[in-house]
Amino acid sequence: MAEATRRAVVLGAGGVSLGALLTACAGYGQPADTVAEPAAPASSAPESAQSKQDEKPAGEELASTAEIPEGGGKVFAEQKVVVTQPSAGEFKCFTAICTHQGCPVDSVEGGTINCPCHGSKYNIADGSVANGPATKGLAEKKITIDGEKISLA
Repeated sequence: MAEATRRAVVLGAGGVSLGALLTACAGYGQPADTVAEPAAPASSAPESAQSKQDEKPAGEELASTAEIPEGGGKVFAEQKVVVTQPSAGEFKCFTAICTHQGCPVDSVEGGTINCPCHGSKYNIADGSVANGPATKGLAEKKITIDGEKISLA
């Protein structure tokens, strides 16, 4: 009887270890938008008040139009956006977080917004995927142009 109990304990411990391992690896290799986000730390502020603290204010000036090269763009890491000028006088803004694994994009060159992690590239005109491994384009963000001032809308 003692042998069966010992065997049951060993098998049970192995099952628990396997379950923990599978849970830890569940999101590996999946696109960033399909992996479950970790639970947010507890906060004394209500959720709506906390999320408002994290948001950038609407109307925040990003750059002057002269700072954004025609056929290129500029990454604003703090605001997590990238502003591009696909053609003269046309300005676009996209999220600066790669849709493949969630890395921040870091450059705009050769007509594409580029992610350094795995080589994904996005078109400066519409944020669509120009080169994988990303399969989903960058989300467009609203901006306003007031004279030569580019601001988040």
